[in-house]
Amino acid sequence: MRAGLLIVAVSVPLTVGACRHAQAVDSRPGSPAFATMSVLSRPRKPDFETEIKPIFQARCQPCHFQGGQVYDKMPFDRPETITRLGTKLFTRIKDENEREKIREFLEQR
Repeated sequence: MRAGLLIVAVSVPLTVGACRHAQAVDSRPGSPAFATMSVLSRPRKPDFETEIKPIFQARCQPCHFQGGQVYDKMPFDRPETITRLGTKLFTRIKDENEREKIREFLEQR
């Protein structure tokens, strides 16, 4: 008996966000499609350890990190300190891209 080739067809449903005809969907706030599109289009929130902490290490070290003069009062290696101080931290953060990333982090809290 010869081995035959088995072909399996797979159907993959398209999500609302992937469909080029999405404008035909009810996208008013409160509709189920709006909730689905909002979740799909929401950007990923910045991770503290890999994206936020390095900004402060570059701008606020050594004072606000382990062994620094004000580390005991304001440790910038802890997310709760950054959340508590919020945009007051922008006195040392001048780069608008870095500020935007910090704002995104603060919004997730």
